[in-house]
Amino acid sequence: MRITEAAKRLGTTPRMLRYRETLGLLPHSRAGSQRQYDERDLAAVQLALDLERRYDVTPAALAFALRALAEPSVAADLRNLGYRTGKLTTPPTQSQIDRERALQWLGRSGVLPPKPR
Repeated sequence: MRITEAAKRLGTTPRMLRYRETLGLLPHSRAGSQRQYDERDLAAVQLALDLERRYDVTPAALAFALRALAEPSVAADLRNLGYRTGKLTTPPTQSQIDRERALQWLGRSGVLPPKPR
């Protein structure tokens, strides 16, 4: 479906859908030069809208959260900030930071597996 119909079904505007696409909050799919929205796209936007309302965040904040999940070096930097501001009680170890940066360099995103007990 075209952007006008998709926006109408979601209760938003075409401009907001374009903005969300630039932020990376929509799967990439185009038919020729025009963006075509399918049910998967609508479901992704609806989930984003629900998360924004539930956690009172902006689309840009949600896009950054996705980046933090996908890019290990961003996650490591945020953990470091969390520790320095007292939001996290355990500082990231140098080996965690090194591992996450190595994974990024290799083109993999990864959440660190739990430590063996």
